[in-house]
Amino acid sequence: MTQVLAGKVAVVTGGSSGIGLAIAQRYAAEGARVFVTGRRQEVLDAAVAQIDGDVTGVRADSASAADIEALYAQVRDAAGRIDVLVANAGGGSFAPLGQITEQQYRETFDSNVLGTLLTVQGALPLLVDGASVVLLSSTTSALGGAAFSVYAASKAAIRNFARSWALDLKDRAIRVNALAPGPTHTPGVVGLVPEGQYQGLHDALVAEVPLGRVADPSEIAGAALFLASPDASFVNGIELFADGGQAQV
Repeated sequence: MTQVLAGKVAVVTGGSSGIGLAIAQRYAAEGARVFVTGRRQEVLDAAVAQIDGDVTGVRADSASAADIEALYAQVRDAAGRIDVLVANAGGGSFAPLGQITEQQYRETFDSNVLGTLLTVQGALPLLVDGASVVLLSSTTSALGGAAFSVYAASKAAIRNFARSWALDLKDRAIRVNALAPGPTHTPGVVGLVPEGQYQGLHDALVAEVPLGRVADPSEIAGAALFLASPDASFVNGIELFADGGQAQV
């Protein structure tokens, strides 16, 4: 069977756990040479050990211009180009209006918005014409969320990045799409609530999804593979919801 990404070079940020790790695993399984980043070296090393294929782990904080520059220097020296870029690194935390702090705002927007900007802008010299760029959004970009407004606003920004950058990069035929996962069982989601309280959050999320369950990270990776593949050659500037219907009904 032909591997969909055979001979391609892919970079996946925030790939040390959850959705990012699942995407890196799927891309590697489909033949890509994958560079994956994470902020904590020991967690990154453990993730790389879980990826079968041609994979390189690079410790980098996507919100750090210096780290991103070092990442792309390594990619340039080792591979010389990027065919697929997945800006996945990011996160968020709960805080209702009235309790939002400047620190929470800055941490969320630095991680999700600034990190995505630095990741894509820094990759431009290495992205081949016709490359695919996938930005990780969220159903909160369309739905909002109680006590989750800062995170939701950051993901709405990601959605508009995809629209705008598809236009900025049209002369190079680089496709830029946003991927919006619904509730997904990841360490990041589990960590949103204090230890021992995840079941309550899980049940509340399941109640919002017409399919009656949360996603496995591998299901989001399948959508990310589609956006990176030749099957999506005329898909550009969209927000693809992989959400079990949460934001659709």
